[in-house]
Amino acid sequence: MTTGGGAVPDEGVTYGGGRGGRGPLRIVVVDDNPVVRAGLAALLHGREDIEVVAQAADGHEAYEAALTHRPDVILLDVRMPGVDGISALPHLVVLAPVMMLTYSRESEIVREALRLGAGGYLVHGEFTADELTAAVRGMGQGRAAFTATAADALLAHVRGQPDRPPANSSEPLSQLQPVVAQSSTARRAVSMRNRKDFRLSSREAEVMELIAAGMSNQQIAATCFISEKTVKNHINRIFAKLHSTTRSEAIARWLGVSHA
Repeated sequence: MTTGGGAVPDEGVTYGGGRGGRGPLRIVVVDDNPVVRAGLAALLHGREDIEVVAQAADGHEAYEAALTHRPDVILLDVRMPGVDGISALPHLVVLAPVMMLTYSRESEIVREALRLGAGGYLVHGEFTADELTAAVRGMGQGRAAFTATAADALLAHVRGQPDRPPANSSEPLSQLQPVVAQSSTARRAVSMRNRKDFRLSSREAEVMELIAAGMSNQQIAATCFISEKTVKNHINRIFAKLHSTTRSEAIARWLGVSHA
């Protein structure tokens, strides 16, 4: 998935047999809008290597569908009546990889979804049909996918910048926004102090912030637009500088809970 609106290249994507000959990718589509559900199902079901095995209107239905059909990927909306996507997410990620597919652009929601285990975040209007299909195939092979709004939200967070309101958003500014800006400033100060104390490079500090946010290597790679191998190299250097052997030790020292 590109973040600039361009087409997604299919190189590196294996069709059909890329999952050990287990047949087409099995997808559950979750959205409270029946028109959106039907449109997504029709678009994806028309691909020979993808099968939409179930549709759901809220998080509870999604969980039941995932238990019944054991899909390869779940496409999950955020705002739904009943059980919303964020509430259902921790229960769904233990059953299948989850990609958020939603109109919700708020930075806090993007970060919370990834913290809770979402493997990608796509905002409607920021991808083409082919890009969506490529992202679904990538999720089936363990690759993350983000559209521009989601990637920008994550980068603003780890760099300590106030989040910018999304372009063309019809939603009013949240009352939480001033608090978010203040907390971002505080985080930036802590990050800068830690970077100096532990002698981390700017990229290492950025990766460490993402580790502290609970991201996996795959999510960090997608957020920073680097390979997982490069992420691992950064982590090895970070652990050495923080005198840590595990993520939990590194996080504790980064947050000041423990000392080397």
